[in-house]
Amino acid sequence: MTIRHSLLALLAHEPAHSYQLKGDFEDRTGGAWMLNIGQVYTTLQRLERDGFVIGDDDDQRTVYRLTASGRAALDEWFAEPIIHDPPPRDELTLKVLLAVGADDVDLHPILQRQRTAAVEHLQALTRQKAAADPERDLPWLLLMDALVLRTEAQIRWLDICEARVAQATRTGGGGA
Repeated sequence: MTIRHSLLALLAHEPAHSYQLKGDFEDRTGGAWMLNIGQVYTTLQRLERDGFVIGDDDDQRTVYRLTASGRAALDEWFAEPIIHDPPPRDELTLKVLLAVGADDVDLHPILQRQRTAAVEHLQALTRQKAAADPERDLPWLLLMDALVLRTEAQIRWLDICEARVAQATRTGGGGA
């Protein structure tokens, strides 16, 4: 997640000071990601250094506004698709891959425990999603949709892992 572009997006809506940006970020992301105010300060300093924002002192605090260069950088970010290549490090994937290659690790219980945890997590997400108000909680609902779909994909991947490991065991190929 890029805080830099997130702050630019918020400033495209209206000029703001650092604490307002922190609050707006947390509101717009459905409260799922908390921002450290120190990170907001340092990011704003870099954005100002790079000419993407201008800070104007307003009594006791600095109010930042987007520059034309900042708008262009934001437009470019919105226009570019996000492709994870190489993929981000995923602890579950690493655990499974390392377990496959370990002689003394039984992968089956690892996959079963993870599947159980993922199904329980999916149920909790579904309950949270059902409790949201579609008229008031659009960012939260979109976040819940993403989390539900990722969890469903994780469950499907665990099923595929189990099937591939079973096939490899039957044919004598691969680790695990």
